[in-house]
Amino acid sequence: MTDKTENMIELKGVTKRYEPLTVVDNVTMSVEKGTITVIVGTSGSGKSTLMRMINRLVPVSAGHISVGGRDIMSVPATELRRRIGYAIQGHGLFPHRTVAQNIATVPQLLGWDKDKTGRRVDELLNLFHLDPGTFAGKYPHELSGGQQQRVGVARALAAEPEVLLMDEPFGALDPVIRGKAQDDLLAIQKQFGTTIILVTHDMDEAFHLGHQIAVMSEGKLLQCSTPEKILTEPADPFVQQLTGTSGRALKLMSLTSLKGAMEPVQPGLNHALPETLNLRDALAEMIWQGVGEAAVQDANKVPIGSISLQHLLQLGRKA
Repeated sequence: MTDKTENMIELKGVTKRYEPLTVVDNVTMSVEKGTITVIVGTSGSGKSTLMRMINRLVPVSAGHISVGGRDIMSVPATELRRRIGYAIQGHGLFPHRTVAQNIATVPQLLGWDKDKTGRRVDELLNLFHLDPGTFAGKYPHELSGGQQQRVGVARALAAEPEVLLMDEPFGALDPVIRGKAQDDLLAIQKQFGTTIILVTHDMDEAFHLGHQIAVMSEGKLLQCSTPEKILTEPADPFVQQLTGTSGRALKLMSLTSLKGAMEPVQPGLNHALPETLNLRDALAEMIWQGVGEAAVQDANKVPIGSISLQHLLQLGRKA
């Protein structure tokens, strides 16, 4: 491992004009390999246009974009798009093609043989908890909204792209399904190490998914930082307004791991929490269970520390 982080995507002075309007204005930002960057902003802020310039669905008026160290203008547009996954709100599934045929679209364009394509389709269906025997032959109209969303993301991942672009992919889902879809995406991203850029107007979604958050307004990039810095060091009044002042402490607690805040092991505790929880979820669990102190356990359910309700509340007040 090298000390220097590797950037998968570089944008330098990227601008898009629809005369007389400038919808993306001189944006410079980097996206590290294997991370999720979430672009947020109000309607008309230029966030979707910026993302669509990366796969040349929208031509760049000025500036440069590179993916994997290559200027996107040096790669034929069709080749570039086949190698960058793209998932949109509404999923964009072909209605007269089966689930398997939808997922196989890009592998077939790339000339994969039938066996390799079939194995990849089955692998992705299993990863998204869709039994191939049940779902491969179904058509999009036979699926629920959540199932359609999973197939849409599976199709975007089918050709094993290093980069996945997602434009409001969960916008049409109800809150419960949306939360599950976000968790599925985090699990899949961790497994494949895919570099993801996701556009949303939902700040809670941004904080849940993003390693970094890019805030846009009127075509300009106001701040591109970690979720913690966006909350604690907003670079602009609009950034502070977008993140909201209410619930700021709980948002910060949701970004802090329980393992990093635990106290020494206390013997004889009857309640235990997994170390994978964040502080907000740990607080909610302890209040729900009515306990004042709990052990913190590792993956093997071995106590590695403890946490008290009083300590959690103190951390919340400091956030």
